[in-house]
Formats: sequence, structure tokens, C-alpha cells
Amino acid sequence: MFCPRCGQQQVSDTLRFCSRCGFPLEGTLVLLSSGGVLPRYEPSGEHSISPRRKGVKQGALLMLIGAIVVPIFGVMSGFAPGRIDTVFAFFAAVSAIICFLGGPLRMLFAALFEEGAPTPQLGAPTSYGPPAITPPAARLSALPTGTVNPTTGWRARSDTAEIVHPPSVTDHTTRLLEKQDSKSDAE
Repeated sequence: MFCPRCGQQQVSDTLRFCSRCGFPLEGTLVLLSSGGVLPRYEPSGEHSISPRRKGVKQGALLMLIGAIVVPIFGVMSGFAPGRIDTVFAFFAAVSAIICFLGGPLRMLFAALFEEGAPTPQLGAPTSYGPPAITPPAARLSALPTGTVNPTTGWRARSDTAEIVHPPSVTDHTTRLLEKQDSKSDAE
């Protein structure tokens, strides 16, 4: 397989990224394995909310309703004449107790005693690599077939690094120190 961005031939069809430019090849492998058509992925099942999360949401909603209803009853009891203000004050007190005490208790009950989201079952490990591509019987190449060059008459190059040793950094520094000492002696 060749990289669609830079044209580098890949060593294996199971590589996830191009070895030259780093282009992600998984999408290319999926396209090649499905004949150039993007596969359509269907959701595995309905997404249902767990009883624990539902209970926590109910408790939070109860507290939010209390934050709206209690001040309304408090304002209405302040403007109501006669006995009606005591009725509104009673409703304000009862709704405050139900909402601000019942809401956190509902959330606590849901968090402690209700069933949470199902844990995924550990089954046989699935393949995390790209899908396998079955190679065609004979690969077609745009390049001509390579020619074989015989190695007759070829000899190994001599290793010239062993003839002359590279200069040492300390030798150069020592020479500079010797020059400075000779100048100080001459003075």
C-alpha cells in the first residue's frame, strides 16, 4: 500500500501511520477493505439512563424547583392581606423543607442504593488494529521490474578511520596552555 499523501510505499498493510509523513492510514485501510465505500456504523443498542443517574437528576430538579417556588411563596405571603399570608408562609415553609431537604436526600439515596450503569463485560479481546486487507493474487505495480546487478568485481572499501586517529580536544587545549606558559616565562 502507498501513502495517499506522500506516496511512500509502506512495509506492511497493517501500519496505522505512514513511516515518512505520519499520515493516519486507518481510514485509508477501511476505504480499501470496503471497496471505496465508507461503512455505516449502527449503534450497538439504545442508550438508556441508569436508575442511579435518574435519581440524582430527580434530586437536582427538586432542589431547582425549590429555589424557584420558595421565594415566590415568600413574596406572596408578604403582599397577601389577612389570613392568606399565613397560608402562603406555610406553603413556603413546607416547600422549603420538601425541596431543600428532600432533594439532597433523593440524590444521596440514588447514589448509595440504586443500581448504576451496567459495567461492560470482558469477553474475548477484540482486534485494535485496522481491518485486515486481503492482497490480490498478483500485485500490479506502476514501476518496472528491478534488474539484478551482479556483484562480481566488487571489493569492500578499506576502513580509513583506523589509519589516522581523530585529534583529541584535550591535546589542543594542552598546546594552548603550553603557549601561555612560554609567554609568561619570556616576560
